[in-house]
This record gives sequence, C-alpha cells and structure tokens, in this order.
Amino acid sequence: MAKHRKLGVKSDHRVAMLRNLTTDLIMHGRITTTVTRAKEVRRVAERTITLGKRGDLHARRQALAYLYGKDAVYKLFEEVAPRYKDRNGGYTRILKLGPRRGDGAEMAIIELV
Repeated sequence: MAKHRKLGVKSDHRVAMLRNLTTDLIMHGRITTTVTRAKEVRRVAERTITLGKRGDLHARRQALAYLYGKDAVYKLFEEVAPRYKDRNGGYTRILKLGPRRGDGAEMAIIELV
C-alpha cells in the first residue's frame, strides 16, 4: 500500500500543491477542495501544527522550509498552535459537500477545529 495518494499529478506538482493547500489552510482556517486532496492535506497540516506546538527554533525553521511565506509561519506559531496546546492531534475537520458541477468530483471543506 502506498504511503500517500498520487492525486493524478507528478511528484513535484503534488508536493507544491500540498504546500500551497497547507499554507492556505493555516492562513485562512478553511479551504474548499476535493475529498482526496483534503485527506492528504490533513496529514501534512496535522504534522505542521504539531511543529507549531513544539515552538522551538528548529521547529520554526522546519516550518519555514515547508510553508510558503514567513507570515504563514508567524500565524502558525503565534495564533494557530497555541489554540491546540491541550489537544493531542485532530486539529482539522473534513466536511463533505457533494459533487462539483463541472466534472462531478466529490468536494469537501477542510477547516481547523
């Protein structure tokens, strides 16, 4: 069994897409995407928020290496992660919306709890 979903794109495209979606999730708190992408973003976002909970310099540099923009890292460490200091995982929620009008892909909202 694969450790990740391929999402129908090449690996560099997939990595960039997941970085973008994770950064947007942290910046906006809620994004709309397909169900399979939401499930992949959840894996990455949960790890990133756990980095924010650690709060040390090494964790901050690891987050800077992954997320796009210093403002996203600042928000992660100063606003998002402190909300979950007493929570052991499960920082995101996926709500299914139904099929997309154009191609029928199952859509979902992923949001920070």
